[in-house]
Amino acid sequence: MNRRLLAIDLGDRRTGVAIGDEGTGTAMPLEVLHIPKGEALQEALLKLIKAHAPDAIIVGLPLNMDDSEGPRATDARAFGSALARCCDCKIHMHDERLTTFEADDRMRGTSRREKKSRSDAVAACVLLESFFAAQ
Repeated sequence: MNRRLLAIDLGDRRTGVAIGDEGTGTAMPLEVLHIPKGEALQEALLKLIKAHAPDAIIVGLPLNMDDSEGPRATDARAFGSALARCCDCKIHMHDERLTTFEADDRMRGTSRREKKSRSDAVAACVLLESFFAAQ
């Protein structure tokens, strides 16, 4: 059975979202939410979750390069826990190191404006592909 997954690249002001299919290993950028962290972001994500009906959600876990967890990882875990209380989907935390770097590399040659508007969603796509590869 193919599971539909939604990936979230959480940011302070922008959050990237991607959707994918575990069976085929395909992922595609979905949207960038230009909403600061907080209740409004959670509500916007819940609308996307309802619209796309994923079987599970992947939340990026920003680990340090030495595998330790800093304040941003603590925030991501708290966000994942809060999201889990509001929806019926299983939440997976997944290492998001270098996803932004990979997204920028994939968007090389695109305009600065397009890169700024889409890079977070592409980073969420990279996160989802990384999750597929780790399975």
